[in-house]
Amino acid sequence: MWIALGILVAAIVLFVTEWLRVDVVAIGVMVALMLSGLLTTDEALSGFSNSAVLTIAALFIVGGAVLQTGLADLIGRRILSIAGGSEWRLIAVIMAAVALLSGFMSDTGTVAVLLPAIVSLAGRAQVNPSRLLIPLSFGSLLGGATTLIGTPPNLIVSDLLREEGLIAFEFFDYTPIGLILLVGGILFMLSIGRWLLPDRKRVQELQRVETAEELVDLYRLPDNLFHLRVRRGSPLVGQTVVEADLGRAFHISVLEIQRPGQPRSLIKVGGQRLTLQPDSVRRMPRETTPIAADDVLVVQGYGTDVSHAAAHWNLALQPVGVEEGQSLVDYEAGIAEILLPPRSSLVGKTLVETRFGSTYNLTVLAINRAGGEGDLNLKETRLQAGDTLLVQGTWRSIVALKKRRRDFVVMGEPQAMAGAPARRRAPIALLVLAGMLVLMITNAVSVAAAAMVAALAMILSGCVTIDEAYEAVDWKSIVLIAGMLPMSIALEKVGLVSLVAEGLVGSVGNLGPLAVLGGLFVLTSAFTQVLSNTATTVLVAPIALAAARQLAVQPYAFLMTVAIAASMAFASPVASPVNTLVMAAGKYQFRDYLKVGVPLILITLILSVIFLPFLWPL
Repeated sequence: MWIALGILVAAIVLFVTEWLRVDVVAIGVMVALMLSGLLTTDEALSGFSNSAVLTIAALFIVGGAVLQTGLADLIGRRILSIAGGSEWRLIAVIMAAVALLSGFMSDTGTVAVLLPAIVSLAGRAQVNPSRLLIPLSFGSLLGGATTLIGTPPNLIVSDLLREEGLIAFEFFDYTPIGLILLVGGILFMLSIGRWLLPDRKRVQELQRVETAEELVDLYRLPDNLFHLRVRRGSPLVGQTVVEADLGRAFHISVLEIQRPGQPRSLIKVGGQRLTLQPDSVRRMPRETTPIAADDVLVVQGYGTDVSHAAAHWNLALQPVGVEEGQSLVDYEAGIAEILLPPRSSLVGKTLVETRFGSTYNLTVLAINRAGGEGDLNLKETRLQAGDTLLVQGTWRSIVALKKRRRDFVVMGEPQAMAGAPARRRAPIALLVLAGMLVLMITNAVSVAAAAMVAALAMILSGCVTIDEAYEAVDWKSIVLIAGMLPMSIALEKVGLVSLVAEGLVGSVGNLGPLAVLGGLFVLTSAFTQVLSNTATTVLVAPIALAAARQLAVQPYAFLMTVAIAASMAFASPVASPVNTLVMAAGKYQFRDYLKVGVPLILITLILSVIFLPFLWPL
């Protein structure tokens, strides 16, 4: 028991101090339980085969497809369009809208989608964002408590019931108490909460970032863009882009290949045949893309260099118009500015030395340096901190630079364009999502099976690629849950769960089951302010089950209390990712969450103690 307690305390200390990442701590817990002999290898690894863990992973994929296709953004903006301009109406609609979405997808994804729209709404309504963003965050947490799939704690306690041979919670079992808490939260925020919300004006407007279309005009791209048509006798025919070596030999970049479409015969009239000549096909140049006769290469470079290349390879040369520059921006590809921070590994090197094109699959069109040094040579200029590179390529490649924060600062929001090709699949995503909900609600299959079928359908229908599906899964959360689930097995195995449950029942049990229920809510909500809601649920849910057995009452109200309280992470900016997400945009301080969050936790505690025994009789 002491060994198990020591491992648990060490894990909590590491969770709170964040000396190690939470997923690393969870793996450490799992390994410690194996090496200490408290659990067998199979028991320690059982979290990775737990149905709740696999269900959550599948739901991440479904949520990623909903985001990728723009379905979440479309639904959110439609709902917010009725918000009007008054502050109280904005708060009410925002909390209701984000709660609706959070009931069916991740809280973090929902807030991330709606955050830009809320800030824009605040500007139009002349309301400071600090008055709206805490309601946005808290509304998402309340909404997660309204359905079985709204948040991981709901699935964890349901799975615990199933493992114990009891009837598991179904999809809408959380809805009655969830709606009661949501209405209570909205009423609190419209009355007392409004007086507690900070009203901070934005110290300065954010620097305006040009759109991709504006960057085309700003950098006067049509001036150094050219069409090179490949004549049938050109030596380039049959060579790949790499073999042509236009970049190194002539200092020009191939941005796009326009290939004539194949004519199609429509009808024969007399001796004449009417044919349809389709538009040319635009292709992003890859290293292995072969060049064919009649291809038109859209290239960027100095006029003299382009002329030399045209003469050498027998190409027809012509400049392009303004509309051609704008055509560089579409749903697949575009241009963006990236800033080099002082610690960037590119500082002091040329683009050639960094092999920028092959490393990042992007083409640098221009280098802009503070002080206005004029046109800088793309091949020979040594990069400096503060330089701005204008890059062109697929949106996916541009967005990938965001992950390399040490080397690049990507200006603007290219991720808004990265998912654009999938937006036409939004109706398919809606059908798949609706089908999943029907399967869950009707209990036609298990929750895990419904979630995995929906995730597979999203991938097969093209709403999300398999690579995007892997990226959509929050693997840190998955490892955290899978690694901490064996901790609950160990605590039960050594008798620590029973001991804590006896202590809880012994201290407040004489006041009745309602006092124990309230004690569980306080214990869980306190832990969830410093631990993740999943880790808290894994630790406290077995205690709630043991306490119910000692009191000889039904465990459903107790376990639902734990699940709900684990989502009431209102009192700290680090208690939930959604609180952290809105902190900077709302210019919030730690005390702002305490002032608004603690009273809301007390209200949800009172409502839970009053209504849960009626909804789930003890």
